[in-house]
Amino acid sequence: MAHTASSHYIGRFAPSPTGPLHFGSLVAAVGSWLDARHHGGRWALRIEDVDRTRAVAGADSAILRSLEHHGLSWDGDIVYQTQRDDAYATTLETLIERGLAFPCSCTRRELKATGHPGPAGIVYPGTCRDGLAPGKRARSWRLRSPDTPCTFTDRRLGPQQADIATEIGDFIIRRGDGLFAYHLAMVVDDDDIGVTDIVRGADLLIATAPQMALRDALGLPRPRHLHLPLAMHDNGRKLSKQTRAEPIRDVDAADNLTRALRFLGHAPPSHLHGAPPAEQLAWASAHWQPGALPEGDRTAA
Repeated sequence: MAHTASSHYIGRFAPSPTGPLHFGSLVAAVGSWLDARHHGGRWALRIEDVDRTRAVAGADSAILRSLEHHGLSWDGDIVYQTQRDDAYATTLETLIERGLAFPCSCTRRELKATGHPGPAGIVYPGTCRDGLAPGKRARSWRLRSPDTPCTFTDRRLGPQQADIATEIGDFIIRRGDGLFAYHLAMVVDDDDIGVTDIVRGADLLIATAPQMALRDALGLPRPRHLHLPLAMHDNGRKLSKQTRAEPIRDVDAADNLTRALRFLGHAPPSHLHGAPPAEQLAWASAHWQPGALPEGDRTAA
């Protein structure tokens, strides 16, 4: 997992291939691309298909086409998480050897009965922390949550703090079906390419503390974080594939980009509205200021 230390900016965009890009995912892509280009940095692309059960055939190709139509070029080879199991397995073994991971026999039904709700779902009650009960077999692997709260500063939202032990509990790093969990895969992949800055939607703010805990457990450097405002439906729900957000139309790339920049508080001058993506992005990357981002989530008008 080692990479050459560098002060150079390395960012990334990491969509899941569960469907084509919608406006909310375009906003996240544009924001992360602009932050990287404004800093003269690299922008890597990763397809987060670690959860094979959710991947939709052809979705990755549709995502790549949309990025290209919108002028969002990436650097280097595209990484697919389905090709990274060996790296994840090595990391899990490291955590086990250090006594930082333990096997768990709990089913979802058992956790629902014994745990209590938290901001990220059911808080794990520590059932298997000190060993499996007699007659029980390991289903998953969990990371031992740190004893002290996790603190970090988000570049838009400011100082953040989360007590993982009480708000999340020991979280899963390898699932009961044998697949590696999102947190583990993301941390390993980001470290492998030396990511210095993570720019993504504010819905993933809740994921930052456990990912920081994993990095700390592995002795990895922490990247900076910038969580962008979310694009919302009129009913207040986040645009997502689960809420049936409309896919963006690649033929409308120029207008889509103008809308995304306006949403991010970086509306281009009137003569660039609907201009070719390269022209809009050149202006936006030169004028990018995280301080100009909206304070809260907004409807995708």
